[in-house]
Amino acid sequence: MRYFLHLAYEGTQYHGWQVQPNTLTVQLELERCLSQVLRQPIRILGSGRTDTGVHASHQVAHFDAEIPETLDEATVVYRLNRALPKDIAARLLHPVPERAHARFDAEARTYEYHVRLVPDPFSVNHSLYLDRMPDVAAMNEAAASIIGSFDFTSFSKVKGGENHYVCVCYEAGWHPTPGGLVFRIRANRFVRGMVRLVVGTLLMVGRGKITPAEFKAILLAQSRVDAGSAAPAQGLFLSRVEYPPELIPEPAATLELPHFVS
Repeated sequence: MRYFLHLAYEGTQYHGWQVQPNTLTVQLELERCLSQVLRQPIRILGSGRTDTGVHASHQVAHFDAEIPETLDEATVVYRLNRALPKDIAARLLHPVPERAHARFDAEARTYEYHVRLVPDPFSVNHSLYLDRMPDVAAMNEAAASIIGSFDFTSFSKVKGGENHYVCVCYEAGWHPTPGGLVFRIRANRFVRGMVRLVVGTLLMVGRGKITPAEFKAILLAQSRVDAGSAAPAQGLFLSRVEYPPELIPEPAATLELPHFVS
């Protein structure tokens, strides 16, 4: 039977999501612990691949397993959390149709990038510190230009291995938080490195180095060399993955997500 696992992780100690040779990743730890708990080899596939140092307050992965009828999903989650390292937390496990796919069935994903404007030693691994307030109005004017369907080649890692770079962006904007800002972006898909490159270039707008019109021109140019440098990984969170209602039970739709940045 196929299952969806909803989880969260603090990515500081991991070389991203995907299994890689001779290094620690979130997927590697999940597969190790699930195999231990279920006493069978388990391979999982996530909704997306987060980079080294990036966090997730909501990630979803699927796997196939034969779970005994005497073992319910809540007990599996309990035992899995006892086996997992403390910086990875299983939130909910539920069965899905055999062909359900954590990556391809996702209808939208939301990322958040956290910026601190007040020094905070407890947020060093979870946000980018800026020593002065950027021009938020200008950044939001620029961010509005990416809402819609666009080719995001300008904001993708070189040789990202994508079939295409068109994404439909539903939301993009900066919002005030206590002591800082959060950039929230929601889209049907993201190309590799996209959010950090968008944030890095928007911060150039916020510092007055480029105008909102120049930001839009960078987007339309479809040339990576015109964009700014990527914002540091530690401020980025995968914060929500959305699926059709028939794939997600009510507890998952209302799942209370953890917040690492206050």
